[in-house]
Amino acid sequence: MTTAAASSMESQRLRVFVRTPRGSRRLELERLLTSTGYELAAGPADAHVVLADGDCPSIEGTAVLTLGGAEEDHAGALESNATAEQIDAAIRAVAAGLVVRSAPASGNGLAAMTENTSRDLLTPREIEILGAMGQGRTNKMIARQLDISLHTVKFHVESVFRKLGVRTRAEAVARALERRLRETIEL
Repeated sequence: MTTAAASSMESQRLRVFVRTPRGSRRLELERLLTSTGYELAAGPADAHVVLADGDCPSIEGTAVLTLGGAEEDHAGALESNATAEQIDAAIRAVAAGLVVRSAPASGNGLAAMTENTSRDLLTPREIEILGAMGQGRTNKMIARQLDISLHTVKFHVESVFRKLGVRTRAEAVARALERRLRETIEL
């Protein structure tokens, strides 16, 4: 590794602030963080991520990862007995802007998706195709617009139909609009 690359990595070290009412737990978490390569922040304003043991109020402009907390508005929440590897992965994910939640305690954390959940997952390309269908474009027009083959468009259209549980373009667009309205109202 070159010196420039090493100094670039050093400047990208994540700063983490530990918030806990228990001094012994603070020392334990700070040791874990320094041994994993994180820099300890002097306060929440200095940190990329706040690692809170238990409940913690939201901190404007800083991602919060709670251990054993009940707060659902934080970027991350793990069980209080999370492993060092889980904490490390969660800090990196939260710092990258992702939302992290613990898997349910039962089983091995890998649960089968229900049929309804898998239908909700449209890929970005499928969403583009659905939008073009909503504009009344034909498969050939969509292929030209997105610079993909006609066969690929047909594949995506079939996938959209299957995931939305519909048979026609009109039904697909109507179902998507229903979901969009429902999700907007639920927010």
